[in-house]
Amino acid sequence: MSTTQSERLRELLEPLVISQGLDLEEIAVDSVGRKRVLRVVVDSDTGADLDRIADVSRVLSAKLDETDAMGEGEYTLEVGTPGAERLLTQHRHYVRATGRLVRFQLAEGEELVARILTVDDEGVDLEVPGIKGRKPTARRLPFEDIAKARVQVEFSRKDKKDMKEEEEA
Repeated sequence: MSTTQSERLRELLEPLVISQGLDLEEIAVDSVGRKRVLRVVVDSDTGADLDRIADVSRVLSAKLDETDAMGEGEYTLEVGTPGAERLLTQHRHYVRATGRLVRFQLAEGEELVARILTVDDEGVDLEVPGIKGRKPTARRLPFEDIAKARVQVEFSRKDKKDMKEEEEA
């Protein structure tokens, strides 16, 4: 039996999030002055647009209103998606980050920035950018060698269309 409020909220809300075709990534209850804020982070393999966020927010709000899961007192419900620089903690996160640039903190202390090409049950295949005009290199990284991984924001990243046009030229 779970004992913390976050665990109880997860048990209550996760089936509702799943019924909306999303994954429940995170739940946090924070105090902001005298007010409480319940933050729920959801995602899916295809992402979550504003309409899906609004739908899940209404479903969660209705369920919370009919239970005493948040206890007495006012609170604000915030439903959103992971940020641009999301931390990768589960296999599905790595799959969703395929094609993205990721900063890896390796178990032996080394840091590596590389693009995820493919993901399987044992690890990830990466493209490590070349240094000073050199060509990128391939690298295999088993999950057990990864201490921490976080998606990096790319402001000038070429999309697949641009890369295909370059290859054809």
